Amino acid sequence: MNILIIGSGGREYSIGLALQKDKNVGKLYFAPGNGATDRLGENVPLNDFAELAEFAEARGVILTIVGPEAPLVEGIVDLFRQRGLTIFGPTAAAAQLEGSKIFMKNFLARHHIPTAKYIETDSLDEAVGFIATLETPIVVKADGLCGGKGVIIAQSHDEAKVAAADMLAGSSFGDAGTSIVVEEFLDGYELSVFAICDGKDYVVLPAAQDHKRLLDGDKGPNTGGMGAYAPTPLVTDEIYAKLDEQVIKPTLKGMEEEGHPFTGVLFIGVMVVDGEPIILEYNVRFGDPECEELMPLLKSPASELFLKAATGELANAEIAFYDQYAVGVVMASRDYPYKSSMPAEIIVDEINHEVLESNSHISYAGVSREADGKLYATGGRVLVCVGLGDSIKEARDRAYMLVGQVHFAGKQCRTDIAYQALKEG
Repeated sequence: MNILIIGSGGREYSIGLALQKDKNVGKLYFAPGNGATDRLGENVPLNDFAELAEFAEARGVILTIVGPEAPLVEGIVDLFRQRGLTIFGPTAAAAQLEGSKIFMKNFLARHHIPTAKYIETDSLDEAVGFIATLETPIVVKADGLCGGKGVIIAQSHDEAKVAAADMLAGSSFGDAGTSIVVEEFLDGYELSVFAICDGKDYVVLPAAQDHKRLLDGDKGPNTGGMGAYAPTPLVTDEIYAKLDEQVIKPTLKGMEEEGHPFTGVLFIGVMVVDGEPIILEYNVRFGDPECEELMPLLKSPASELFLKAATGELANAEIAFYDQYAVGVVMASRDYPYKSSMPAEIIVDEINHEVLESNSHISYAGVSREADGKLYATGGRVLVCVGLGDSIKEARDRAYMLVGQVHFAGKQCRTDIAYQALKEG
């Protein structure tokens, strides 16, 4: 079957890499793709939804997979379905779980799904009054999509009031912040859990743990993610069971009852507090860089997982995962996350280590192929070095061995990805 992947990052590259190894897959298309996705398939310079649908029809595309959140919130799934095309992802109405933090928090409250104490408001006076009732730190969130940057963790009441005022005035995040959520800070450890859903049934993927801060030891500014590993031993069978009963099942039931059956990826941001999973947020697509670790752990054909979820047939799917671990280390450009960096040529040394060659790979993200045919680092997060192994340490060591083979001017990365799990072990 021919498959179209919407997006241009490491997440979409990783999905393409998994599908490339699938004997059921014919031609892969990426819209728009990046400078390296043309190694896996054909890049298509389109972003208009109607033009993409016409392209899918003309090229006999059996399945379209949407990577980023923006097209989902903007209704690409609705348009494709209206054209009779099979597409993996939620409708615009269901994508409100990510598109509006207010919708998401109110949904959790309506369906008695555990989450932090909060208010949603467009009134500064109301926000300030609620802030005064909370202990610090305090979390202030813009309602709309902000590219993963619309959350402020204020260390004082004054800082929280300033954050709320700036958001509501439109100074921080424009229209995305003119309504806000203020909530209590939860103290625990954070997890990323992904459920592939078809509206009624679901498959839970191995839980992952992301590393958001730029520097070792979780220091420095927040980023889109500097690395991740999966599965994490911090998720016990008891926590998986609680997530099933207290979170995923009531979410799918609630979305169906409200007329928006959820299909696609339900990305659950979880804070575990005293053994209890509390929901921080929902996203409606794979996390990046978590997707880069989850895809190589998938043992069954990737096309089966995506296609059966898109067509409501997950109950008939046999989805299996390798009994292994994956660790991914993000290599970022010199000035990330503060500003754009000058393009830098990427050089990857020839790998002569047989074990490393068969148990590691690169997922490319912020890269461009220039007229000279060479690959250049042109984005903030440039690529992810992924290592696989029978233990987290083995996978981590292989990921960092691969990091040592990759060179570009100004490269930066953390040196402690998966440290939480290794410390626990």
